[in-house]
Amino acid sequence: MAALIPILRPFFTETQAPISARTSDHPRTLSRRDALSLSSASLLLFTLSPTDPAFAFGISGPKEWLKDQKKKSSRFLLAPIDASRESLRSVYLSLSTRESDYTDKDLESLQNLLRSSARDCVPKERSSLVDFQSKTGVEVCTFKLVLKNAASLLDDKDPVILEAENILNDLVRSFGSLIVLTNGIDMNLPSDRKKIADAVMEAISYLDKFEKSVKDCLEI
Repeated sequence: MAALIPILRPFFTETQAPISARTSDHPRTLSRRDALSLSSASLLLFTLSPTDPAFAFGISGPKEWLKDQKKKSSRFLLAPIDASRESLRSVYLSLSTRESDYTDKDLESLQNLLRSSARDCVPKERSSLVDFQSKTGVEVCTFKLVLKNAASLLDDKDPVILEAENILNDLVRSFGSLIVLTNGIDMNLPSDRKKIADAVMEAISYLDKFEKSVKDCLEI
């Protein structure tokens, strides 16, 4: 059904009354205040075009529209999770296929890659600038920002959000333990490499669970 476009009547000044008013026994002029009010109302009607969610759906429309937009852009929202998972898989593959000749530089590269995968969610591993930002009240943990965005249309006490927050806490602890575990290890020892590899797989598992919880918030 085609949307109804409001038909605007001409506005009249105080000295020019409409025909109906001039033929009435009690003529009524339109004050400048009334004219301004009508002008504002008319502008609002034209602003809310038939394609505007608020015009098309009413009160509940914008929320449903936002849900749909979040679903459509979900791949961008989930991109940091996917990037971290790929980095962890790269670490695991390196530990699984290479058996010796690791240097201190290799260990440092490994630790940097793990810190990057944690997305500033492990407080002790943040740079001085990021740590300063967090202390000033700025949220710096990328995973928390992802969840906040995904759950923005849900109630704070929604069980889906609470479950996602619990999984996120497990994920952050997993990253923290993994990074600590790399301190002082000998990567040329098979037993040490296995410890790291197992911890990496655990982090990937929590990352997968967190991704699912974010999708649950998005209802996808």
